Amino acid sequence: MQIDFHHAVTYVTARIAGFSHQDADIVAYSAQYVDDATSKGVVCFDNHALYARINSAHKTISPDNLSDAENHLVWLPFHFLPGNNGKNAGESGDIRFIKKIVCTPDSPPAREMVQAAIDGKNQPYGLHRLGIAMHVYADTWAHQGFAGVVHELNEVENARETGSSGVYSGSLQGVLSRLLEDTIPPLGHGRAREFPDMPFLSWQYVNGLGELVRRDNMKLFLDAADALCKAMQRYRGAPATGIGAEDKQKIAGQFLNFKDKDGNQRHQQWLDSIRKGVFSFGSAELAYADNGPKSWKAQALDTSFDLPVHKYKDEFLNSHWKRFHDALELHRVTVLHDILPKYGICAG
Repeated sequence: MQIDFHHAVTYVTARIAGFSHQDADIVAYSAQYVDDATSKGVVCFDNHALYARINSAHKTISPDNLSDAENHLVWLPFHFLPGNNGKNAGESGDIRFIKKIVCTPDSPPAREMVQAAIDGKNQPYGLHRLGIAMHVYADTWAHQGFAGVVHELNEVENARETGSSGVYSGSLQGVLSRLLEDTIPPLGHGRAREFPDMPFLSWQYVNGLGELVRRDNMKLFLDAADALCKAMQRYRGAPATGIGAEDKQKIAGQFLNFKDKDGNQRHQQWLDSIRKGVFSFGSAELAYADNGPKSWKAQALDTSFDLPVHKYKDEFLNSHWKRFHDALELHRVTVLHDILPKYGICAG
């Protein structure tokens, strides 16, 4: 999924779940920032204080994508959560490791991850951790069938559109130019490019195991949005009724009507709909900046750049940027060391 879902749709579902604008903004920013937090390492301050943060994504062109260790620490806990073949702990039998770590929608590990975020709601970074969990949870629908490691299972052949979006004409394989495809390792859905992330697309392909896979992205995205809403209602202690019929119809309409290939353009269309008060919670002004003066990083460090030394200020400890990174580290430890081992998955 791209910024249109992770930021805008997460915000919409949070508001429908009953969150205030301020809290929904934190959850939605955190959900999107998972894709943008590509830097790791120690931040040094002029008073000799230090803060070590991890990253939750790699840049598209990065040698880290070829590292098994990096893939286990980044892609598995934050983007391609292992689904244990949809089985509960202790039920997967002798399934191969690669099948265990394939992403599966609403899998038992995913539900445990969401519950862990709910159980931690009283922490200072509770909303930030919820946003991170919502990113990963939503991706279990969009990234299903792919694994966050380099493996032949992630191959994509004979891809073609089966719907009538008008954005692509029939075959998608031509878009996956042979020269470009051969330069992309079979990591996650890299070989499928942006096709799993397009809400309006219905398509099919043959995976690396020779299996025909059919995808109706709109239905998958709508199911994901409803599941996010239920999870956030549970976080608030409210009945998990999901998205009401009227809002669900409007969300589905946006998924089908916003057909720009560029996720940033679709994001702007969503922000415009939110501003116009299309949904039941009314009008709201929402924005997102992963860098620059309005970003969380700049607000915490007075700059969005990594410098040798930063000026320390007491407000840093309560900044959204630090709280996000605090939550990011706890999320990774919880997934890799508490949850996945229950399913016989050693990935960290």
